[in-house]
Amino acid sequence: MAEDTTAPTTDQPANPFAALQEMWASLLPAEAEVAQEAIGQMVAPLMSAWGSSAEALAKMAGPALPHLAAYLPKPDADPAEVAGDVAGEAAHWADVSTRLQAMWLEFQNEQALKAAGKPPHFLDPAQWLPMAQKWYQQVPLAHPEVQRKIWEDAQGLWEGVLGSYGIGPRAGEEAHATALPRHDKRFADARWRDNPFFALVHQAYLMVAEQMVALADSVEGLEPEKKEQLRFATRVAVDALSPDHFPLTNPLVLEKALETRGESLVKGLSHLLDDLRRGQLTHTDPNAFRLGENIAATPGKVVHESRLYQLIQYTPTTDKVMTTPLVIFPPWINRFYILDLNPRKSFVKWALDQGLSVFMVSWKSADASIADVTWDDYIAAEIEAIDVACQRLKVPSAHTIGYCVAGTTLAATLAVLARKGEQGRVASATFFTAQVDFEKAGDLKNFIDDQQIAALQALATDGFIDGRYLAATFNLLRGNDLIWNYVVQNYLLGEDYPAFDLLYWNGDSTNLPAGWHSAYLKDLYRDNRLVVPDSLSALGVPIDLTRITTPCYIQAGREDHIAPAESVWRFLHHLPHAPHTFLLAGSGHIAGVVNPPAAHKYQYWTNGAEVDSLAAFMAGASEHPGSWWPHWLEWLRGLDGTSVSAKGKRVPGGRGDKAIEEAPGSFVRQR
Repeated sequence: MAEDTTAPTTDQPANPFAALQEMWASLLPAEAEVAQEAIGQMVAPLMSAWGSSAEALAKMAGPALPHLAAYLPKPDADPAEVAGDVAGEAAHWADVSTRLQAMWLEFQNEQALKAAGKPPHFLDPAQWLPMAQKWYQQVPLAHPEVQRKIWEDAQGLWEGVLGSYGIGPRAGEEAHATALPRHDKRFADARWRDNPFFALVHQAYLMVAEQMVALADSVEGLEPEKKEQLRFATRVAVDALSPDHFPLTNPLVLEKALETRGESLVKGLSHLLDDLRRGQLTHTDPNAFRLGENIAATPGKVVHESRLYQLIQYTPTTDKVMTTPLVIFPPWINRFYILDLNPRKSFVKWALDQGLSVFMVSWKSADASIADVTWDDYIAAEIEAIDVACQRLKVPSAHTIGYCVAGTTLAATLAVLARKGEQGRVASATFFTAQVDFEKAGDLKNFIDDQQIAALQALATDGFIDGRYLAATFNLLRGNDLIWNYVVQNYLLGEDYPAFDLLYWNGDSTNLPAGWHSAYLKDLYRDNRLVVPDSLSALGVPIDLTRITTPCYIQAGREDHIAPAESVWRFLHHLPHAPHTFLLAGSGHIAGVVNPPAAHKYQYWTNGAEVDSLAAFMAGASEHPGSWWPHWLEWLRGLDGTSVSAKGKRVPGGRGDKAIEEAPGSFVRQR
């Protein structure tokens, strides 16, 4: 049965679209005027084809916005009733507009009091124009052949999409609107397809996005690094311009605004202004979690503290524990509790339940007191933490885990110990998504050149870089998932924040010492010196990874966008004398690591053959369902099968053992 798309027979209030447009124009007059002109040019042919009758508008709007039809007056409505409804509705939307404008003006006044003159560089539109001009000069958009193809493709798309709705010269020739030529999860909701206007808008966007990315790919004469930067910038730009990011071209936003009579817009603007004040996008309810209570809550004690880190020893959960302890080095770019989110997801708790004595380093978020810290200090800290754990438990060595940048540092630590003949202090080294060879380090390399490194250093305050800048950079690598999705949900739809522990951790950013950060980007990402024997040194010792003899377990994530699997794999090329096992886990940089067995999620791949490339590894690999943690544990037990009773200093804070404080400690709470 055909769907009835005529307007309801109830009394009709005024159409609020004019009020909505006036509201946004009052907030950003210049930008709104440009946007309205562009939108007008885009929809003019559609409006011309449709005409201006109320019946035609209802036919167009009904399927997409069920509530919108109620805002179109009936042809036979009493003029006096319509006039009254118009006046009342106009007064309500004028009040919404006034509230929004007042909120914006209050925010502007706050910012004016905080800083005179130029706004922060990341909010300064003057910084965007040169970048846009440079992009336009590099991409052959002005070439006549390119423009002709875009025009022809656009005309074909226009006629095809409208034809599927029975409009225009190809009416009746095309299939029904559900069979649109391009698909994207951002437009999966049926309301993007139910209405020809929104179908045409999102299909036209996807076509233009394809064209822009193809143009960037076709550019010749650029160095490979610069071309990859151009590709990345193009993807970022086309993602930002998606029609779901703008109220007047997103049917879900319009419907929500009408359902709530504008309150969703007020709430969304409140979310936006709160985030602008704190300088960071909010992903989850900031009040839903408390450290040590419902996140990072595995029992333990802080047993050692330096100016750079605290060392947590966790309370054992088994009567017997492996003789050799496990010392975990999380990345100092984030907080350690990614490995201790909650009891169901906690790698720490799982390891304890398997009979391991677990130590965790909690790094200090940089401030002026550690502005002088260099990579040498982080390497020295890893060695010291290993020594503290071994001395407490009276054992000669420790198993270690290094995650991301801390894994890169662990590799350098092993090389330093090997050069000094002290490699026996580390029984094994496990690397979670850690790179040492940065030749193929992925999209992050698009941020690494002299100009961008200098720009980052200019952001340093008192010798450290605010972690919010770095968090924004990492989010940009997956912009649709970690930025724009929340722009739509939080700002345009005004949704309540969910309580999600992983997103809470993701927003808990840490500051970095500016000197270390600059040297790390230059020496490793830009110049790839870590894999050049003796090119770098630490603690007065030349670093040569090929000297490492410690057994190594190297894990990579198949969809990792920060440490790509191909880049992690290259670590094996620099371990000619170390026994090593490589494992590829499903998912990415976080979910590929934090995948407890009880979740029954994802998969992993192993291959015991000696192969020389990731492609060859995958060609002969065996796929296994679920978590890779038990595979790692079996490998670890193969190195050390002995156990001891969990007593004495194996239980931190016991009789005669004075601990500093309860886990998770105070460093993780510092902002």
